[in-house]
Amino acid sequence: MKSIRVFSLLLISTLIFSCSKSEDNYQAISNYPNVKAAFGTTIDLDNLIDYAGQTVPSYITKDNTTLGNSITNKGATLGRVLFYDKNLSFNNTISCSSCHQQANAFSDVAVASIGANGTTARHSMRLINTRFASEFKFFWDERATSLEMQTTMPIKNHDEMGYSSLNGDLSITDLVTKLSAIGYYKELFKFVYGTEEITESKMQLALAQFIKSIQSFDSKYDAGRSQVATDSAIFPNFTNEENDGKNLFLTTPVFDTTGNRISGGLGCAQCHKAPEFDISINSHNNGVIGTISGTGIDLTVTRAPSLRNLVKPNGTLNGPMMHTGVFSTLQQVIGHYGTITVAPGNTNLDQKLNPTGIGQQLHLTSTEVNSVIAFIKTLSGTAVYTDAKWSNPFLN
Repeated sequence: MKSIRVFSLLLISTLIFSCSKSEDNYQAISNYPNVKAAFGTTIDLDNLIDYAGQTVPSYITKDNTTLGNSITNKGATLGRVLFYDKNLSFNNTISCSSCHQQANAFSDVAVASIGANGTTARHSMRLINTRFASEFKFFWDERATSLEMQTTMPIKNHDEMGYSSLNGDLSITDLVTKLSAIGYYKELFKFVYGTEEITESKMQLALAQFIKSIQSFDSKYDAGRSQVATDSAIFPNFTNEENDGKNLFLTTPVFDTTGNRISGGLGCAQCHKAPEFDISINSHNNGVIGTISGTGIDLTVTRAPSLRNLVKPNGTLNGPMMHTGVFSTLQQVIGHYGTITVAPGNTNLDQKLNPTGIGQQLHLTSTEVNSVIAFIKTLSGTAVYTDAKWSNPFLN
């Protein structure tokens, strides 16, 4: 009898423990039923994707996450949802990802992206390695003083996402009200911030964390750079053409008194310094001063994306280049810098392209052009196009 009683007690204890454990599991799942319903397995709040712990090569020295909004797994997860959610446009047709597509290194193949009320005024800039830069300002004309500020400016633009609050448009306050009624945002904002309250500032922080997490360091260039002490060294994994192109890219040209190159390289690194290849903080415009509309001139474009991932791994472009989308080949871009003509009215041309007051004449050979192009192609990685952490969470 005693043994039967002991067995019975053990059985009851096991059942109680099992029920308690099952209840705990049910509770964990039921904490986020709306997230589960909306995203399935693409977002698991109990097993977050690692955005904060990504490896950064030791030779990368610039990192603007030190400005006060470091990447967290929670924040970047919320930012990913916001980035891909068409609810952020007034008519539910456009998301951030509509103009910044993963398949195109978070840019657009269109010259001017389609917005909720029309087309954009400038070509959509690639969002690769935005945090690894000396320049903290954003947009082609640097009108946003931080990435955080930039993230909601397209939302508040009439043409892009339509919450401008001008001329009959809804306002960002209306968007906050709209998102506050969506179940998965109630759960996500509470998960990240401890409260369901949604504010523009919280949206900015999360979106910026996600965008800062988009990084690319798996290129042929990175494989070579990890094996040498400096960028000027010969990369053992490069072809002779790629090493020649790298040398031309890094080396400053020497000009005569009339702006003709008489020796040296092409000086690309004066504005796009290795190893980040972002734009120099003190750059002025590069001589491309047209507009997409074709009327007037645009002198204020002094920002540019990193040169990383200009092309896909197969060598095709991720879209047209410059703020006007005027160039569709790398040969055209290099040709532009090969012969700089100071256009009438361009009072903001970068002095590095205007030696001795005359537009530079690089007198490029076909061998030099091909070598620089070969080098630029080594700057493209592969993972950024396919990694699930940066993909659309609504496709489950």
